[in-house]
Amino acid sequence: MPRLLSSELGHRSWSPSERQCERTAFSFYTAVRDRLPVWTLEDLRRMEVLCWDGGSPRPFLPSEALLYALIHDHQDYARYLLDRYSVGALKEPHCSFCRCRGGGSSLLTMAVRYERVSILGMMMDALKECNTPSERQGFLDGYSGCSHAADAGKTAVQVAVQLSRPECLRLLLVHGARAEGLDLALERLVAPDVTERRRAQRCLDLLLLFVPKLLSQRSLQEEPQRWQSLLGNEVFDWLCGLSPPPLLLQALRCLAQTGPHQMATLPDFLQ
Repeated sequence: MPRLLSSELGHRSWSPSERQCERTAFSFYTAVRDRLPVWTLEDLRRMEVLCWDGGSPRPFLPSEALLYALIHDHQDYARYLLDRYSVGALKEPHCSFCRCRGGGSSLLTMAVRYERVSILGMMMDALKECNTPSERQGFLDGYSGCSHAADAGKTAVQVAVQLSRPECLRLLLVHGARAEGLDLALERLVAPDVTERRRAQRCLDLLLLFVPKLLSQRSLQEEPQRWQSLLGNEVFDWLCGLSPPPLLLQALRCLAQTGPHQMATLPDFLQ
């Protein structure tokens, strides 16, 4: 159960109210895990499940329910929450441990970490309902989580590159997330696993379509011979700014940046 830490359990005494909250929260967690119907889960969340927050119990929020749906890939429940509460389902409460606010970017990075591509797509659709472009960009480019979170201080794009999640990265980039992590993508090209290297190559290809301006990458400058052998002379030269990018790449960039669904119109070998 994500909200329980063994270190916390071992160093504190629980009041009866806190124990009751943990029991109902765990029951809700297992209900989502067992893929109970949406109406059952919503009845539980609104009428029976309680969360301990700042010294008093409160009902479970839609964002907390969305976290459970995301972890267990309960797509029907995630769709309901995002349709019903829109951006509100992405706005997380204060962390129950350190009291900081994780922000909706935490749910985006969790979707990337668990590789829930379908639910991440639903989240992207929900972000269209943001009141302002800056609010939407805050979700897309925000840094995730508290100091104890696995992806603390990282954006969803950075996590996608780090874990080589090309489909998640594509969704984020075509919906306007900032392209970053090119050096990290290059480093992933030398992963020991062949499948991992292919996924890393796909992430690199996507970043090159969306990065606004290619700068000389530090890793390329430090080990030029190594990267020339991996990338080829032509790609290496234009990544370093020694030659212009190919016309095909420039055309694909224009297409990719005109809208989120344009890439889907391309033949498979270009995608």
